[in-house]
Amino acid sequence: MKDIRYEKLANNLLTYSVKIKKGENILVEILGEEGIPLAKEIIRNAERLGARPYFNIINYEILKEMLQNADEEQIKMYAKHDKAKMKDMDAYIGIRATSNTSALNGIDKKIMELYNKYYTTPVHFEERVKHTKWCILRYPNNSMAQMSKMNTDEFEDFFFKVCNLDYEKMSKAMDSLKDLMNKTDKVHIIGDDTDLSFSIKNIPAEKYVGTFNIPDGEVASAPVRNSVNGYITYNTETYYNGILFNDIKFEFENGKIIKATSNKTKELNEILDTDEGARYIGEFAFGLNPYIEKPIGDTLFDEKIKGSFHFTPGDSLEESDNGNRSSIHWDIVNIQTPEYGGGEIYFDNVLIRKDGRFVLKELECLNPENLI
Repeated sequence: MKDIRYEKLANNLLTYSVKIKKGENILVEILGEEGIPLAKEIIRNAERLGARPYFNIINYEILKEMLQNADEEQIKMYAKHDKAKMKDMDAYIGIRATSNTSALNGIDKKIMELYNKYYTTPVHFEERVKHTKWCILRYPNNSMAQMSKMNTDEFEDFFFKVCNLDYEKMSKAMDSLKDLMNKTDKVHIIGDDTDLSFSIKNIPAEKYVGTFNIPDGEVASAPVRNSVNGYITYNTETYYNGILFNDIKFEFENGKIIKATSNKTKELNEILDTDEGARYIGEFAFGLNPYIEKPIGDTLFDEKIKGSFHFTPGDSLEESDNGNRSSIHWDIVNIQTPEYGGGEIYFDNVLIRKDGRFVLKELECLNPENLI
């Protein structure tokens, strides 16, 4: 029996997320073969809408084999052809469906730095992000269910609930927070082993409502590059280059991370030393998805957790550009609901959120019960 949830998701992705039009080229990229059923549904619907779909399948085991002994020239050649294909596309949907979240573990860090610099940055950050209508999502496979500590049926129900949320309703509710952020200068965040101060003055805020990521639900800005002072301790786990980090703590002075510790302090500092911009913050955002209540170890979900915020080392977003440039963009999440220790966020010395709930009347529409 056909699962109509897939058809609804495929249709939402095409008509709402990337707003595909007749005659446009769209690349459907599947990272892991388990995402093929959803890719077929997207391609079928794209053809029905008069678009021209193309596809690309990336197997992480094969990619790892290629990268193990790759040199700079080889990675540049790999990027050259994928970038040329991306240039021909009007839209892009990426389905992350790997069966092993640590599939690229064990690759030399210098090779991964080359891969991020010469493949990921030009193909995705420079071409896809800036020149296509794009959306990225996960696939509800056994690996994702296991990561989230649910059985497969439970995770599928959760997945479709968060992915097929009424994002148009959420978008309208977000306007109040976006407007307030655009009027704000000083931000002060207090929490468990966290005391951060910075400015977001004249950095445009933007709302993210299912047009770039699924699931979605965040309003983002960025600190003025040199304005961050204080310290933050993140209370969620996070992967980078296949390495699992937890208990990350950053100390800032005039925008720069001057001290960084975690369960893997050496590896953490190696990432932050990738380039000059990696030790500065490129994004500050609120997580607002009412159905996502706890981390599952996947950034695309975790950065949307209700009552959370993320404070991101690395490259700034085009929509909220603070001038920071880096080959990394690492969304690390801090949850401020009571279960995770609570916390307070102030805008220009006015308390706007306490223990994960908005307390200003004009922002109460963003509390979870008003978004479902």
